[in-house]
Amino acid sequence: MNFGRIAAYGGLFVLGAVVGAAGALVQGGWFPGGLLLALLGAAGLFHGGVRAIGTRAGAVAPAAGWLVSVMLLTASRPEGDFLFGAGLGSYAFLLGGMAVAVMCATLGQWPQPVGPAARLGK
Repeated sequence: MNFGRIAAYGGLFVLGAVVGAAGALVQGGWFPGGLLLALLGAAGLFHGGVRAIGTRAGAVAPAAGWLVSVMLLTASRPEGDFLFGAGLGSYAFLLGGMAVAVMCATLGQWPQPVGPAARLGK
């Protein structure tokens, strides 16, 4: 692990937190379209992290930031204020975002290494 890779993971974590907070606001503001926009933004970041870093950890870092941000926004405050309501859109955003993160982190999307077409030992 070099400094550049650690900085990239930190940047992806922060981007994940920003996308999670923005998605939490957008999905509630414009219900059907905002929910789709928020989930597409999260999926783009998770998939982009995989492509940029080249490992599955590239999806885990922004997913962790997204999860921390969303969980902090889910908690109610002492004044009784909260950002997420108990509705279909909020639950779809929470569960859909987690499902997208798991899909991007577990699906293998890399090409096979290029090598000779002959079998070894011949």
